[in-house]
Amino acid sequence: MADGTKAVVDTSAADGAADEAALAAAIDELAGETARPTAADSDSDSDEAGTGTGPGEAGTGRGRGHDDGTDEASDKDSEATSEATSEATGSGSEETSEITAPLSAAEIRAELAAGTAARKAAAEAGTAARPARPPQDPQPTYDPRDTGTLPQTLPAPLRHSGDKIGHRYRLEECISDTETFSSWRAVDEKLRRAVGVHLMASGHQRSRKVLAAAKSAALLGDPRFVQVLDAVQEGELVYVVREWLPHASDLAKLLADGPMEPHEAYQMVRQVTDAVAAAHRRGQAHLRLTPRCVLRTDSGQYRINGIAVDAALRGLPAAGSDEDAERTDTRAIGALLFAALTHRWPFPENRYDLQGLPKNLHDTPPDRIRAGVHKGLSELAARALFDRPPHHAEPFRSPEELAKAIALMPRIRQPEPELPAFATAPRHNTHALPTAPNPTRVIAAPGTATLPAASRPAPVRRTRRRLRRIVKATAWTVALGAIGVASWQLVDNLRHTGPTVTAPQPSVSSAAPTVHAVTHTPVPIPVKDALSYNPLGDRPESNDTDKAIDGDPTSTWTTFGYRDPFGPKPLKEGTGLLIDLGSAQAVSSVSVQFLGNTTAELRIPNASAAANPQSARPGDFTAVGKKTGASADYALENPVPTRYLLIWLTSLPKDKGEFRGQIAEVKVFG
Repeated sequence: MADGTKAVVDTSAADGAADEAALAAAIDELAGETARPTAADSDSDSDEAGTGTGPGEAGTGRGRGHDDGTDEASDKDSEATSEATSEATGSGSEETSEITAPLSAAEIRAELAAGTAARKAAAEAGTAARPARPPQDPQPTYDPRDTGTLPQTLPAPLRHSGDKIGHRYRLEECISDTETFSSWRAVDEKLRRAVGVHLMASGHQRSRKVLAAAKSAALLGDPRFVQVLDAVQEGELVYVVREWLPHASDLAKLLADGPMEPHEAYQMVRQVTDAVAAAHRRGQAHLRLTPRCVLRTDSGQYRINGIAVDAALRGLPAAGSDEDAERTDTRAIGALLFAALTHRWPFPENRYDLQGLPKNLHDTPPDRIRAGVHKGLSELAARALFDRPPHHAEPFRSPEELAKAIALMPRIRQPEPELPAFATAPRHNTHALPTAPNPTRVIAAPGTATLPAASRPAPVRRTRRRLRRIVKATAWTVALGAIGVASWQLVDNLRHTGPTVTAPQPSVSSAAPTVHAVTHTPVPIPVKDALSYNPLGDRPESNDTDKAIDGDPTSTWTTFGYRDPFGPKPLKEGTGLLIDLGSAQAVSSVSVQFLGNTTAELRIPNASAAANPQSARPGDFTAVGKKTGASADYALENPVPTRYLLIWLTSLPKDKGEFRGQIAEVKVFG
């Protein structure tokens, strides 16, 4: 239009394309037939027609005057057509505008009429004089980040041990190498720690998806997932840096020796399901959860590697909806539990050093594959893995549903450790005196025949008398011992219940009276729950707090590893474990078993901290005892009614180069 705006007409795409083609054909014909005017002719023509063109506007019709009385509507039509012609032919440069002759309104109407007739004739004949161009969006939607033009296959960048990435990460060992990417164990020379690095060519079609997946995983911030530390595109290289767990073992390695015990399989599926369900609540999905991605640390905590990044690296198609992503991860968790219970991969192919199942055993629950499988865990695996579980059960559609079902299960306790077998001692009478050899025993000389039983001499009376004396002596000894024990108990009772002798009081009236503790039999108080107490940190120490109250001294709750011990000057003065008794109980003593020489205090929350002790500050607790050693027994002079108890660790033992606290068992008595 004359004001430079574009009009949007509600016509079909084919009609718009045909109109543009006809208009372009008509103008091309006119440009070929019309002779190019010279400078003198242009001047004379402009003088005669009364049209003046300014510099840089020759032939555009924008500097045209109205002195000759030409119709204004005709002039506007000429301007609109000239602009449309420039847009149709792509003439926006100065050179094109100088060689295009201006047309009158009558000539343009004639050319358009001729073009319309030609278009109709071409349509009837089934052919077009010029191929129609596709309609153009007035606001192009081209996205320069579109990866459709990038190559689908591009080899992984070639790197060697010792090379540096980003002037910071030194490659040490190649863990895996595929056609499109490679994974390395590297060293962060700036922070002096081991890291994992994925390398990919930046020109690969998956590179932008890998970067987007890595950045979204880094924002997750859940300690149950292996953290993504960096994701960078640098020249022709894309690299993703992740946390490295040197002492962790993946699930495939744990299953190399056989299936898991029910307690260990329960811990694995519970921790993995809770973590994946939390990720889905934040809009994240793993989409490639395999035994290689599930890692168990030394403390027994399971962590998940490669959320979203592994799927992007391997070009796995993203799930079509949130329901598809949830079902994909739920089915993967079911496969992990199935493999942990049966030591078989639940699909026909052999994967992760596990033998696959025959095709005729499809949709078979784990308890029918292997004897002795826990029934509850077998049902969980079948409902998570199979779309048609046995016994007409409903399948789990999301990790959230699976997590709720696991929470409703009775907790599977760890089996009691087996005691070492000792050889049975020979039974004998310890009160018997040494005796002489039996005189009735006859040893036959070599070469002589043994006498029959009827001809052997009978035992003499002296042996019988000796036996009677031994029996009498034993009976007297037992009787005297019983009399002595009874006498001691009688004297002890008389001492406590008899009349007390009043001792002379000292002359000083300010002396404190002597307090006698009341003796009673300690009664165990059941512990409802154990919680990580870390108010000076950004996240809980560990999620395996139940290992401190499970009755198994071989399982431990472990804190983070610290480079320096706690003290008055460091940023943290301690960390601890909060014991929840469920309701207020009269506590008289607490027994704590550590691993290593540990200093800890027993603290009781004040009235202000009793409502929410996990978020209270350490100063809101009252210390009632402090012990140092591998075990601590805190005995209170008088029972204290409380619901919460805090085991506050102030000095940790050194373990593998770091200071780390470990609590094996906590017992509370009333």
